[in-house]
Amino acid sequence: MVTAGDFRNGLTFDMDGNVMQVVEFQHVKPGKGAAFVRTKIKNVITGSVIERTFSPTDKFENAYIERKEMEYLYNDGELYYFMDTETYEQTPLEAAKLDDNFRFVKENMTCKILSYKGNVFSVEPPTFVELEVTDTEPGFKGDTATGTTKPATLETGATVKVPLFIEIGDVLKIDTRTGEYIERA
Repeated sequence: MVTAGDFRNGLTFDMDGNVMQVVEFQHVKPGKGAAFVRTKIKNVITGSVIERTFSPTDKFENAYIERKEMEYLYNDGELYYFMDTETYEQTPLEAAKLDDNFRFVKENMTCKILSYKGNVFSVEPPTFVELEVTDTEPGFKGDTATGTTKPATLETGATVKVPLFIEIGDVLKIDTRTGEYIERA
């Protein structure tokens, strides 16, 4: 059990059958009246964020989220298949459980599968990936304006903004959290 007075950023708990994660919290002790805890909490299943206040004595069950490393194998339309690298057991997931940043994942990459009580609700790709550029406009000599970018299509089909000197065949390091180009690999 965890009380609202013990809230910290990142803590997960079960509230009304939903798994919530503390995004922000503030203990408030007004001059008059009882103390309370003002929070921003996120439903980890749906992704919605709400603001709510609690009494410091409110109690909740801890929610333990299992993070398991699995290798992405392939997809056959609607289902994406992941393999447990220890047991070689394959798990199919629907496209709805994959975040937008999954577009940077190619076959045989290791991802973290997040589940609560055996129900998978999200897939975390690696933070940084190295992908090859398959299509981009050629850069023009003398076009050296600072910060100028052009779109480039990567081997997974994702498109990112890159500097003008990037060419087809270059391998780029991409931050999957922001979808931004970091550097050439």
